[in-house]
Amino acid sequence: MTITEVAPPVAKSKPTRRTWGSVGPLGVGVAMLWLTIIVLLPLAAITSEAFDDGWSGFWDAVTAEGALNALKITVLVSLVVAVINVVMGTIIAWVLVRDEFPGKRYVNALIDLPFALPTIVASLVLLSLYGPNSPINVELNATQPALVIALAFVTLPFVVRQVQPVLIEIDKEVEDAAASLGANNWVIWWKIVFPALAPAVLSGAGLAFSRAIGEFGSVVLIGGNIPGETQVASQYIQQQIEVDSPVDAATVSLVLLLIAFVVLLVLRVVGQRTSRREELNS
Repeated sequence: MTITEVAPPVAKSKPTRRTWGSVGPLGVGVAMLWLTIIVLLPLAAITSEAFDDGWSGFWDAVTAEGALNALKITVLVSLVVAVINVVMGTIIAWVLVRDEFPGKRYVNALIDLPFALPTIVASLVLLSLYGPNSPINVELNATQPALVIALAFVTLPFVVRQVQPVLIEIDKEVEDAAASLGANNWVIWWKIVFPALAPAVLSGAGLAFSRAIGEFGSVVLIGGNIPGETQVASQYIQQQIEVDSPVDAATVSLVLLLIAFVVLLVLRVVGQRTSRREELNS
């Protein structure tokens, strides 16, 4: 009598769950509809308002002395603020990532305070600190340095939060290897660390600049709103609304939007090229 070997039953494999790589046409439609309502329609409306008097009216509004002065002051102060925050924001991000000290988590949380604090409150605080009755005997209100301080306060987190995650991802073993081969701190920073940080630094600079040129609340009290001296573009726009010149207000607003768009586009292209170059060299 032979014994027949019975093969063990084959377990039926469970059907694999399909993972969708996109949200489908409905999701795309909802996203585009929301983008149109929130971004595109307001942009179209302000563009239409700016050209309400035709090209000549647009040009006259842009080249008016008050508009030119406000735009010049805004761009100049915003550039200074972006440069300052690129340096200080990168240093702060480095300290938060690479150093350990008491209260580090509270300092890390403090960086986001300008995001949560109403900007008018920031202006009031700065006025009380640097105003006529300054407790530290430093009176800066109604000066361009006051504008720099106010705008630096509200734009600092943009640089720190762009640089910080990149620093966390940088492999410290590469730095240690370079140091073991005799490279000093400057060579390590310039040849290894900074190329990896460059796209994030540029992105943070662009965001800080774009935020600064449109800022209103943080400078409304400390700035003084002196035409030709401390009046920024946002305050000039408010002034034109108050004197019933909506076309002039829309024109300057459109110019600010164009400046911000061009700056962000250029920095994005430069950042992408830098990243691509680093990938090819690695």
